[in-house]
Amino acid sequence: MTTDHAPTARTREKPSGEEEATADLKLGEFEGVPTLTISEARVLINAVVSHRRAHKNEAEPENLTKTRDYLEIFARFKQPEALEAVERMLMAKTELEAFERSQLGTLCLDSADEARTLIPSLSNKISESDLQELLDDIVKLRNFVE
Repeated sequence: MTTDHAPTARTREKPSGEEEATADLKLGEFEGVPTLTISEARVLINAVVSHRRAHKNEAEPENLTKTRDYLEIFARFKQPEALEAVERMLMAKTELEAFERSQLGTLCLDSADEARTLIPSLSNKISESDLQELLDDIVKLRNFVE
């Protein structure tokens, strides 16, 4: 049985195949592009929304509301001091790519083994002990206050 109605979603471009987050990090056109943790994205979007509210009296689009809700749920660092401390710790690891630092700051992993499993490109960039020390420091700052 066939139906003649409009598609429910727009067509999706096929991936170029250049992006790969494996042991050899290949980000294609996103190579060198700054990245954010979920917590940093939360701060940025909330600042933009506050600025817009101060200058316009428009309703917030539904997709922006849903994005803000998502960020509020999953942001690990809601206190500015904790977020800045994590950002400083991650930025000090210059051997890591921005993508890897953002992943570590977002995922808040407990063990170096778990980090290397989820972010395979870390394998040859940072020692097991240095990675574990970084993760332990991040966990100390983690804030789950809702």
